[in-house]
Amino acid sequence: MAYTPATEELIRALQGLPGIGSRSAARMALHLLERDTESAQWLNNALAEALNKVHRCPSCRTLTEQVECDICQDSERDASSLCVVVNDADRAAIEMSKQFQGHYFVLHGVLSPIEGVGPEQLAIFDLIDKLKNNDVSEVIFVLDDQMESEATVFYITEQLKAIDVRCSRVTLMHLKNGNLDQAESRHLVSALTNRQEITLEQE
Repeated sequence: MAYTPATEELIRALQGLPGIGSRSAARMALHLLERDTESAQWLNNALAEALNKVHRCPSCRTLTEQVECDICQDSERDASSLCVVVNDADRAAIEMSKQFQGHYFVLHGVLSPIEGVGPEQLAIFDLIDKLKNNDVSEVIFVLDDQMESEATVFYITEQLKAIDVRCSRVTLMHLKNGNLDQAESRHLVSALTNRQEITLEQE
């Protein structure tokens, strides 16, 4: 073992973050332990506080510290329009564009049978129930064009055939790496404005 057991555990924990490999995780862990213990303690406290306070909004699954998130509580938002996104970073990017004034539903992932992510993990059935019991006239899907995302949109729209709701899709091909949080606002505004309708064959 190259490092102490506790150091090895910290490296493994950091390696679990997106885009962090074993070498980067080791450098980060050693930096925190060797040179910046004050930041390490700050990080520890901030993470513990966030884990204690932050939870998913019961209505839209957005991360919030309130019983229900600000958007779901806002009576001036357009409840007839629902934007489905993969994560809170995408929701935040759309909010910063100031182009969308409806409500959201955050999946927190995409369908991936290999990784054990199915409809239950994404609360897709909760989304379907939400659409059945509310006056939503349009569902806007803002997901990238990766195979798992395509499968997720297809699965959800198949469940919506019996519901009188319009479905549309925002094309992300012109956005940097297809990531909303890296997109310029003008490109995101254009993508939302020029969204394409998904034709559903009613059962």
